[in-house]
Amino acid sequence: MQVAVVGGTGTLGVPVVRDLVSRGHTVRVLSRSAPADPVPGTEHHPVDLATGAGLDAALEGVHTVVDTVNHRNLRSARVMVEGVRTLLAAEQRAKVGHHVEISIVGCDQVPFSYYRTKVAQERLVTQGPTPWTLLRATQFHDLIDEILGAAAKLRISPRGSLLFQPIDTAAVATRLSDAVDAGPSGRIRDIGGPAVQSLSALADLRRRALGGPLLPLPVPPVGRAIRRVRNAALCLDNAGETVSFDYSEWLHRRYS
Repeated sequence: MQVAVVGGTGTLGVPVVRDLVSRGHTVRVLSRSAPADPVPGTEHHPVDLATGAGLDAALEGVHTVVDTVNHRNLRSARVMVEGVRTLLAAEQRAKVGHHVEISIVGCDQVPFSYYRTKVAQERLVTQGPTPWTLLRATQFHDLIDEILGAAAKLRISPRGSLLFQPIDTAAVATRLSDAVDAGPSGRIRDIGGPAVQSLSALADLRRRALGGPLLPLPVPPVGRAIRRVRNAALCLDNAGETVSFDYSEWLHRRYS
């Protein structure tokens, strides 16, 4: 099957591309810049979701599009909402048969601007012209580590009762590839990592794994968004499925 992975050079996009290739799919990597270490057998197409440049040529003959784009700054809405709107229009012109979208567990429960962007993105996909599959996953280990790593550079260890259930990106990539093989399925079962842990516990795991004196910095439990994260809004409910390994194992694999 001819599959295009939008954002195929990113944290999630790369393992998705590798998994799809291993299953025998023909994969196009769509991103603004070419991959530094391209997966053998793939081809890169330069595209810009903000402007739509390159999309029509990149989607010619494509059956399925997997959107793995992530953009966490002031231009998030332009790239992730308006960009998806542009992408879906290009898919319709190219007669793409299936759009696979990744989103976040609990994004409709926590009023952070980035999560509002994901909700708007979901709405476009589920109401759009292309048959679709939507997968929600919990926070990636990579994101948790990025946040704690940035704090560690300032010699800070965040403390708080905010709850997370981080998951490995390879497990998410596998589930997205499964969705490609299955065809349009609507919203499929949410997935998350095997352990729900507080911000303090995650920070302690990283500190023990990597060492270094850090100053504890409590995160004030104020604001509706913080309260909802503390109440496990970003974790699986009983209908979700736990997969993969926890943050402690991820640290061992990443830094050992």
